[in-house]
Amino acid sequence: MTVTWEELGWERLADGVGRVRLPVWDCTAGLVVGADRALLVDAGSSLAEGARLRARAQALAGRRVTLLALTHPHFDHVFGAARFPDAEVFAAGGARAAFEDGRAREELRADAVRNGLDAEAAGEAAAALVRPGREVRDRLALDLGGREALLADVGPGHTAHDLAVVVPGVAGGRPVVFCGDLVEESGEPQAGPDAVPSAWPAALDRLLELGGEDALYVPGHGAVTDAAFVRAQRDALAARFGVSR
Repeated sequence: MTVTWEELGWERLADGVGRVRLPVWDCTAGLVVGADRALLVDAGSSLAEGARLRARAQALAGRRVTLLALTHPHFDHVFGAARFPDAEVFAAGGARAAFEDGRAREELRADAVRNGLDAEAAGEAAAALVRPGREVRDRLALDLGGREALLADVGPGHTAHDLAVVVPGVAGGRPVVFCGDLVEESGEPQAGPDAVPSAWPAALDRLLELGGEDALYVPGHGAVTDAAFVRAQRDALAARFGVSR
């Protein structure tokens, strides 16, 4: 029996493309479904959330999720990745170290606990943290079967390793850009110790070049936006961090 995006609490953005706003941290996970393969964008904040995402994404896709793109190495986007054991995992160039280094793993665990994740759940997820199998340097096009997803290393900005996923429009539809936390709508963009503020506005310029004026821009947290919102956030970040343009 076929289920709809709406029945599972997801937002349909285009034919075969949608996203869900996860509870607690309002973190986005996206799904792109082709005739042959399905790609998930980000994996949730815990192993339990990753398992729920896998079940719902596979119900929508009608097949296993075999591709997983992680937009950046923060716990609320990566801690569920171990629940996709069949998936090839992609991250931005240079990001692998953030998943392999013991101190980086411990900081992810500690950050999750500081933000309210149960300590046991945080420890389990950190111990099971999935190492990306492939780093994307510049751009990588994935053929999903009748749909293409373009993975683009657009950072640094929110972190040193920010990956965007661009889904070109088909049959007159609008492109969809999964921005990760380079763009946030439900609050002011968060600049933690791993942010690169001086490069963040330029990263948003690259997002705008990839998506264009007509795209739907999906933030890491919050409601879907447009190019005007991304441009305004770029200008606000440049002013906030004293970046000349």
